[in-house]
Order: sequence, then structure tokens, then C-alpha cells
Amino acid sequence: MAKRANNTQLNKALFTLVVLIVSCAFSPAIAQLQLQSNRGSGSSSSINYSAPKEYIISDITISGTQSLDKNAIILLTGLTIGDRVTIPGDEISSAIRNLWQQGLFSDIQVSYKKIEGERISLDFYVQEQPRMSRFRIEGVKKSEADDIREKINLYKEKILTNSVVANTKRKIRNHFVDKGYLNTQVEVVQKQDTLFDNHIFVIIKVDKKKKVKINRIFINGNEAISDAKLKRAMKETHEKSVFKPFYKMDDFIKSLAKETWKGNTDTLSTLSLNYFQNRVRFRIFKNAKFLRSKYKEDKKKLISAYREMGYRDAEIVTDSVEKINDKLVNIHIKVEEGDRYYFRNIKWIGNSKYSTARLSRILGIERGDVYDPTILERRLFMNQAGLDVSSLYMDNGYLFFQVEPVETRVENDSIDLELRVYEGKQARIDEVTISGNTKTHDHVVRRQIRTKPGDLFSRSDIMRTQRELSMLGYFDQQQMNVVPTPNPQDGTVDIEYQVVEKPSDQIELSGGWGGNFIVGTLGLRFSNFSTSNLFNKEAWRPLPSGDGQSLSIRAQTNGTFYQSYNISFTEPWLGGKRPNALTVSTYYSIQTNGEKRDSDNRRALNIFGASIGLGKRLRWPDDNFQLQQEIAYQNYDVNQWRTFENFSDGHANNIFYKISLSRSSMDDLYFPTSGSQTTISAQLTPPYSWFNGKDYTTLSTKERFKFVEYHKWKFTSKWYSKIFDKFVLYTKVGFGGLFRYTPEVGNAPFERFYLGGSGLTGFNLDAREIIALRGYGDQTVTNSGIRGNEENVGGILINKYTTELRYPFSTNPQAMIYGLTFFEMGNSWGNLYDWNPFDVYRSAGVGVRVYLPMFGLLGLDWGYRFDEVPGRSGMERSQVHFTIGTNLGQL
Repeated sequence: MAKRANNTQLNKALFTLVVLIVSCAFSPAIAQLQLQSNRGSGSSSSINYSAPKEYIISDITISGTQSLDKNAIILLTGLTIGDRVTIPGDEISSAIRNLWQQGLFSDIQVSYKKIEGERISLDFYVQEQPRMSRFRIEGVKKSEADDIREKINLYKEKILTNSVVANTKRKIRNHFVDKGYLNTQVEVVQKQDTLFDNHIFVIIKVDKKKKVKINRIFINGNEAISDAKLKRAMKETHEKSVFKPFYKMDDFIKSLAKETWKGNTDTLSTLSLNYFQNRVRFRIFKNAKFLRSKYKEDKKKLISAYREMGYRDAEIVTDSVEKINDKLVNIHIKVEEGDRYYFRNIKWIGNSKYSTARLSRILGIERGDVYDPTILERRLFMNQAGLDVSSLYMDNGYLFFQVEPVETRVENDSIDLELRVYEGKQARIDEVTISGNTKTHDHVVRRQIRTKPGDLFSRSDIMRTQRELSMLGYFDQQQMNVVPTPNPQDGTVDIEYQVVEKPSDQIELSGGWGGNFIVGTLGLRFSNFSTSNLFNKEAWRPLPSGDGQSLSIRAQTNGTFYQSYNISFTEPWLGGKRPNALTVSTYYSIQTNGEKRDSDNRRALNIFGASIGLGKRLRWPDDNFQLQQEIAYQNYDVNQWRTFENFSDGHANNIFYKISLSRSSMDDLYFPTSGSQTTISAQLTPPYSWFNGKDYTTLSTKERFKFVEYHKWKFTSKWYSKIFDKFVLYTKVGFGGLFRYTPEVGNAPFERFYLGGSGLTGFNLDAREIIALRGYGDQTVTNSGIRGNEENVGGILINKYTTELRYPFSTNPQAMIYGLTFFEMGNSWGNLYDWNPFDVYRSAGVGVRVYLPMFGLLGLDWGYRFDEVPGRSGMERSQVHFTIGTNLGQL
């Protein structure tokens, strides 16, 4: 009996061992299968493991679980009451596998409660995996931790399996590797949470280490394109800066001498170029950090550089990243160039609207041209430099137009193309909708839209509408979108303009220094004002807005010595049907020397002015032209004020008509990257001396300028062009002249030009034009005939030239930032005889601009002057300038 009992125990142990091995093969954890009688079950039978037997399941119970539904666990086993199972057999092992696959348990045991003949009652004991109560991320900034949380998808009550831990570590590491932290280490620490049963507290420790930089990029296999050009094609993957011009120079000189002796003069330039590329490299705007995602994109750009040269079969055979140390890596790229190809025969198929000759002229590709798929695509679909085939059709309503370039024959180094055209039918616009304008009223947006219901579809009209909407300044240009929805059934298209509002109102609250006094300024500008809602209480948030009108209120004072107030209002669409802008403004300023009104020593200047202007968009020569007309009146009350040439006492009246013609094609209001703006203007007073019959040679200064007469002309032109990457070249020329009708009257003492500095005056508003010239002191750049005995009386002629290279650091509309380098030249003259547009004062420097919706464009410049100004020997060679606004201080 003892021997039989021992055999039974041995069989049970062997059976258990076999099931354990099978279970472990399907799970990373270790399960215990104990198919034996539960203690106290009172079972009268036992299992003979040497003789498998079929049983009928009479009952299934679950024990050990704390939070999981027992019925759900029974379903997961795949077993049901009444099933026939063989013990030992596969059914129990399969049930265990099913439970392991859920990842919910750390231990599983199976036992039988009792056996009655062929019926067996089973019990599954499960121990649940611990659940996470909370987690913390250490070793990174709060913003970085927030980014990590979005990626790892950990949450309270999540079961933390080994797989979850491994995935969490992998995601965090990949997150930082993509940002250049290739040596990032992640540790997940699990601690028992004493506040909750079977819960753990997780601490994720992140050690980013230092970012890894690229030491060298080695390119092999390239013969047609140099290393330098291929490296430039990789926009975001760059070698680190190095300056070792004399490193191993003796070897370099020996190589040059050797090649010269052999007569291989063609290799001398290559040797020199390679020498300096390896020893002198500077990275100013681009860093040398290794970013895996950027590197992947740059490999495609490298191949694109080959495709643009006609090497359509070029490919990267192998590439690898070699770790030098924890801070540096080398990149090895091997390319296979293949043959260079050329266009041969180009055939148009399917075109009926436009002739083959016209389409070929627009395509602009001739037989024998290098095979460049980039140019082909650009000329077919999107040519920034001019008209493309797709625009030709789509601007005439052919929304469903398609053209497919097909290579029909590749022979030796030549390729034949078929351009298969599907013109389709012309599509007309059905519905035009607007979304996202939560503040600006629909009619303000619609009046800028050039795509009207019933019109033929036109892609150029859509692009022009986008530019017009961005120039309003109310919407975020980066998030603006146009969604056309074609309806092929009826040949129509619906167009939705999606906009996102951005803050456009501005407040100016500042203190400045002018005239040896501190000047306080309070200004409010509401650029999207609404007069129609003035009496609507619900529209005051805090002021009524949404009609696109502009209201500006500004006050300046330093107390006793200076006060200035001005207010202006603009209605951009007078009458609501055409873009005719009405502007009304008035202003008043007073400047004194601080003496009381009844004092004989009081010096003062009072100016009152008012103007009304009307702007109109023209349709000829094109609708980028704008005509602005203005009538204005200014009254000067001058009391011993020595600012104006030959006019220090008396009353003067300045009544003038101003007309300006301008053309603007800029693509953005605050950071243009393309387009131009040219303006010519004339400001004219009545020629009183022609018809009043007065002998001006006998009149006093006070009488001569009681009614000021002059004609003033200005011309400015500025251009924006994107030259490479994000760099934008800005150039500008400007000219101004103040002329007289009659020599006997003399030059008008008002409306003069003052050149130099930042263009900020402190507080002068005495009808002078203050023009910036960075690197020089405020209003100090003067030439012969300008300076009076005591004061700078301004010039009557001025020239200015500006060149800037701009680079955007942030285009976020909430805080746009760009840097610049500049070179400027300018001068002003007191009479026409001394004028010489090439006799200028020069400066250069660097600066930064920050656009904040609430305050406008703020600027800080450092300028260095190259020339001495007569009479200004004490002026510093370099100047720091602060500027406000986009046009202030510019001619």
C-alpha cells in the first residue's frame, strides 16, 4: 500500500511538472498547476495520472481575486460546465494559457474540489498583478514630463506588467533620442503603496545625459556631386563647428607640391577645398545635434539633390552612425549615383482647351535638358516663380484637371515622357462658408473673399483671398486653411475658409526719455472696432468689436513741459460695398520751457491739427494698387520757440492736400517673405504767392509764413525675397524733398526731415518727419546748410538706403521673434544745390524684433557708424536703439 501511495504521489508530481513546463512556454511568469484535491474538500476519489481519464466539469469556481469579476475570469478560461476534459490533457493547459495572455495575473493554480464518478469540480486560484496607484517622473523639466505623460499612457489602476514597464522605458528613451539625447537612460522603480492593498507607487527616473553632436559626415561613392553640396542638401544634419586652420598643414603643403609636380593642377582646388572643409567650419544659425528623425528626412533630401541633377537612379546603399564617445558621433553614408539622364521627347495627350504649343511654353523644358523631376513637378503643379500648367487650368474653372507624367521610354541616357491630361469640366462655386471667426463678423471676412457663388473656380483667387485675410491682422496666418469640397455630380465646388482669431488690439503704456525729461505714454489701439454695436450692451467685451474698424487714442505727457493728445478713427469699407477707407483724426500738443503763461520768459509751442482722408483700391493696372487722398489743417502757435528755421514767433496755418499712390504685394503684415511695396506721394499747399499779390521780399517772417506754402514729394520702395532656408532679404530705398513755389517766399520752416537714430523722438510732434539711421545719434545726420545757430532745423532733401537679412526664430503669432543684420546709408541736405544721392553716411549692425499682439512690434538694434558727421565729434561710434512699430522712423 505504501509503495502504491508513493507511485501515486510520483505520478502527480510528474504531471504537475509537465503542465508547468507547458505553461511557462506560453507566459513570461511561472504558474503553478496543482490539480489535486483541495484541503477539506471531502473528495472520495483521486486522479490516476498514469491513466488519463475523461471527466465532465460539474462546477468551476474562482478564488484569490480581489477586484476582477469571477464570471468574466471563467469566460476567459474557455471552459464551461458540462465540457468534457481529459486529465491529464490539453484542456487545462489551454485554460491556463488563456488566462496568462490577459496579463492580469502573477500566479495561477488549478485544483479540483471533488470528484464524483465522471464529474469533477475545478477551482482556479489567481493572484492579480499589482495595480498602479500613481506615478512620478524625475530628472526632467515639468514641460518635458508633460510631454512624456502623453506618450506613455499610464493611468491610475493600470496593471503594470513586465511588458508595460519595457514599453514605457522604450517610449521615453525614443522620445529623447529623437531630440538628440542618444544616451538617455530610464529606470522604473516600483514601490509598494502602503495606502492601498495590492497597489504600487511608480517612480520613473530619467537621465537624458547630454545631447550628441555630429563630429563628421563621411560620404563615399559620390563623384558627380561634391561632399560640400551634398552636406548642404541635408538641411538639419550638420557637422559641428571646428576651427583648426593650421592642423597638419605640413601634410597639406606636401600634397599640393606633389600634385603640382605631377602636373595634376585640376586636383589642387579639390585638395584645398577638402582641407578647409575639414578644419574650418562655423555653425551660427544651425546646430550640429544629431536628431534621428531629421537625419531620416535629410537622407531623402540628399537623394533629391541627385535627382535634380538628373541622377534618377541614385540611392543610398548603406549608412551608419558611429559612436565616438558620449558626446560625438560620425555618420557614414555610401551612395551609388547611377547614370545621368536627359529629357528627350515630351508628348501631350488629352489636351483640348489649350494647345500643345502653349502648354509646352509654360512647361519650359526643352529636349536635351537635364532630367529633373523636381522642375517637372513644379512646372506642372506649383511654380512659385510664375505660371504652371495646373494654375492655367484651375484659374479657368477646371477644378477636376489632372495631368500625369509617364515615362514611356528610357534609352541609354534619354527619357521620353507622355503628359496625360484629363481636363474635366469647368466647376462653378456653389457655397462659400467661413468658420473660426469668433470675434470678427462674417461680413468683414466676406468682403475680402474673391471667390463668389456662381463664379468659375479659380485657384489664384483663393490664394489672393488668403493673402487679403492675413493682411487684416485679425487671424493667425499659420493656422489659416481653405477646404474646397468638389461635387462632381453637378460640377460645382463648395469652399470653406477656416480662420483662427488672434489678438489684434494693442496697448501702449510706457515711459521714455526725451528732451532731458521722462515722458509717460498711454495709448490704446482697437483694430477691430465696431461702431454699429456701441449701444448694444452685450457687445461690450470690453469694447464692441468685429466690424473691422480702427480706433486709436493716445496721450503723452511729462507734466508741466509737454502734453500731447490724438485720436483717429478708420472705416475701411465706407458704405460697405467697396474697400474705400475713410480716416478722420485730430490732435493737440503743447510744449513749454516750464514757465507760467504770464511770464515774459515763457517759451511755448502749441499745435492743433485735424485731417480727413479717403483710401481707394484701384483696379488698374491691377488691384494691388491703392490711392490715398487726404485734406488736413494744422495751426501753429509759436512763442519764442527756436525749432524752426527763421520762424520763432507767430501763428502759422498749414492747409494741405496729400495724395499717394501705392502698390503692395506683401504676403504678410508682420514678417513678409515675398512681395514688394512701392509708394509715391505728393503733399501740396495752395500756392498763395501766385495769386495774393503780396511782395514777399518786404514781408516779415511772421507775415510770410502766416499761411505756409510748399510742395513735398516722397518715394519709397521695398522688396522682400526668400533667398535660402528661412532667410529673408529686405531692401529699401527712399527719397524725400520739400520744395517751394516761389524763391522769394523761401523754404517752409515746417515739414522738414530729421535723420539719425532709432526714429523715436521722445515727444516732438512739430510737423517734422523723423527718419531712423541706426548707428548714429537721434536727428544728428545733417549736411551743409541745415544747422542754424541754436537748433537743428531739419533738411529739405533726404535719401536713405537699407538692406536687412532677416531670420525668424519663432513665427508664433502670440510672440513672433526674428533676428536681423543690417547695412544702412543716408543723408539729408538743407538746399537743392548740395544734394548728392551718393554722398551718404554708412552704418551696420544687428538687431532683434519681437511682435506681441498687445504691444505691437518691438525692436532692439545695435548699430556701428563708419563715418564722422561734421559738428558731432563727441558722438559714440556705436549706438543701441529701441524701436516701436513697423513704420515709425522709416522713409
